[in-house]
Amino acid sequence: MTAKKKRRWVSKVTTDSTHPPKGLFTQSASAIASSLASKKVSPKGLSSGMRMLTYFINRAGRGLTASRRAELEKAKGLLSKRIARSKGKAKKKNTKST
Repeated sequence: MTAKKKRRWVSKVTTDSTHPPKGLFTQSASAIASSLASKKVSPKGLSSGMRMLTYFINRAGRGLTASRRAELEKAKGLLSKRIARSKGKAKKKNTKST
């Protein structure tokens, strides 16, 4: 019986929605979060940056060291807080106009 070839769908994915600088995911959590929150890197907004970070973590898989994974998860937490803050500001703007 031959071994079944594993399919790696993630290697075929291409995206042009975010433009992270080279080496971004090797930096500190705060640097990653602030860079992914910028319009230059994520022109479609904060959620786009969060998707890119999650995609990177998923794609790296078992190849990440525990410390690097922890730093990336910390960046994810910082970015999600920033997303929550921006949504709170948007709700305040909408309630003021009524």
